[in-house]
Amino acid sequence: MPFNGNSADETSDAEERDPSPDPSASANYGNSESSASETFVVSRELRLSLKWFDGLHPVMLEPDELLRQCSLRTQRRSGPGGQHRNKTSSGVFLTHQPTETVAEATERRSQADNRAVALQRLRLKLAVDIRTHSILDGVVNEIEHQLREKLIAGGMRLADSNPKKAPLLALLLNDLHACGGQPRQITNHWQTSSSSIIRLMRTHPPAWRILQEIRQHHGLRPLA
Repeated sequence: MPFNGNSADETSDAEERDPSPDPSASANYGNSESSASETFVVSRELRLSLKWFDGLHPVMLEPDELLRQCSLRTQRRSGPGGQHRNKTSSGVFLTHQPTETVAEATERRSQADNRAVALQRLRLKLAVDIRTHSILDGVVNEIEHQLREKLIAGGMRLADSNPKKAPLLALLLNDLHACGGQPRQITNHWQTSSSSIIRLMRTHPPAWRILQEIRQHHGLRPLA
């Protein structure tokens, strides 16, 4: 299904509409000279303070390349499965060295399987926790631009296990961070509706939490 909203998405669920006020109503937005046809961008110094990474967002890297930027530690872990599990499985801890972001997996019997699960979790954690420049900042990375176009064409109903989910969340959160957590401000850039963006954020609770924190920082009501 194309990554496009329709009129039903815009009006079907009242609680999914973006309740953001006019940006000029909040002193925490900085310079607000946007018209209705422009995307409002929050001054960098007034945005919610989140971990910043200069350059290409790490989740845009191929998995093998991302893995090369990580240190790996293994450890036997206790947990569901009893003694049999403890004797046959080895936990994997991945640390992305440039950002010091850590993810782990301990539930599989195979160390290789745990490494794959830990890498998937690391990509999602990086997508939520690390911010880079948004296209709204006027900084266009060709790799991110090409991926954005593919994501727009490919649809946003993605499970966390889908390798495209982490890049999609990263790019959306970069944009939402830049516009003060207002989904309606980025609908044109994503060729979709506010409610579609909100529904996607809800599918990954850590991303949903960050969006709500961005909105709270700018004095906006929480999304229901």
